[in-house]
Amino acid sequence: MEKDVPRRHFARASAASFTASFAASCAASCAALLFVGAAGPAPAFAQDVEAFYKGKTVTIVIGAATGGGYDTYGRLVARHIGRHIPGAPGVTPSNLPGASSNAAAAQLASVLPKDGTQIGAIYASAMLEPLLGDAARIKHDPSKFQNLGSASREVYACAFRPDAPAKTFAQAREAEMILGATADGGTNVDFPLVAQHFLDMKFKIVRGYKGSREVTLAMERGEVQGACGLAWSTLSVQYPTLLETKQFLVVAQEDMTGDARLNALGVPVTGAMAKTDADRQALELFYSQNVLGRPYVVAAEVPKDRVGALRKAFLAALADPELLAEAQKMRIEITPTSGEDVEKLIARLYATPKDVVEKVRTTLGR
Repeated sequence: MEKDVPRRHFARASAASFTASFAASCAASCAALLFVGAAGPAPAFAQDVEAFYKGKTVTIVIGAATGGGYDTYGRLVARHIGRHIPGAPGVTPSNLPGASSNAAAAQLASVLPKDGTQIGAIYASAMLEPLLGDAARIKHDPSKFQNLGSASREVYACAFRPDAPAKTFAQAREAEMILGATADGGTNVDFPLVAQHFLDMKFKIVRGYKGSREVTLAMERGEVQGACGLAWSTLSVQYPTLLETKQFLVVAQEDMTGDARLNALGVPVTGAMAKTDADRQALELFYSQNVLGRPYVVAAEVPKDRVGALRKAFLAALADPELLAEAQKMRIEITPTSGEDVEKLIARLYATPKDVVEKVRTTLGR
């Protein structure tokens, strides 16, 4: 802050001398300002972000249980993003499952520090909770989060046990299938509900499993006959020889376009099964969360300069040869989307016509 100049100085100074003094003092400073404006932002900007993060620990709050896809990606990002953040802070993952990632989202929005040291790795469905979920059960607005980007585009799949009554997706229109699931709002619940309504599937959904890994283990034990809303990127890692051994039958891709490998094998895409144009529009809205993939967010209050640094660090980490080599060994796909593009998509989704939104909400029982 500038020091107050004693008033007696101005009492003695004439208007002419003050004008001359001001002009002289301005010459150097104005030239400096012009130089900074031409050269771009002052280096101190980046140094301030670096100084903030140096010596700190950034937490990636994973809104899912350990062992599942979100946990796998979250821990992978945590191992590599730190060296790309100015100041090279330590980074640690922390699991906060519950309410289909809405518990983690609520903590980010209300309780956790909003200084850029807390990054949320939350379900795409949690980003759309006020739109397609139960808006009454949350007090935060996920559309206000600042997005760092998405680690991958996702395709969800339905998988059945080989000894189940239905051996194909089409057969499940006639034979009832018992599917394992987590909780309302989770993909294992919402995706089969959409298939029931728009594609006439006969699914009985058994809720209560902790995470997607517990669902597939229940399939192994024969407690349930299958599951839908399974992230293909996760399923293919957990069961790397699945397509060869047929331990489970991958009977459908719950998406509008599908995964290239599954497309080549002829696994049907449910988005192509819509009976009417109105149904197709509703499916496009619902499956848009696949494009959101695996979003990483920070609170709305995080300073913009830190958000910018984190966005750059996020994309740099996902392009890092070390991360990509590790991802290849883990057999998981990295198909990043920038934070800016994620925010544009979310804005478009929240602008969807109300009648289409209501049709999907009614299907999900909201």
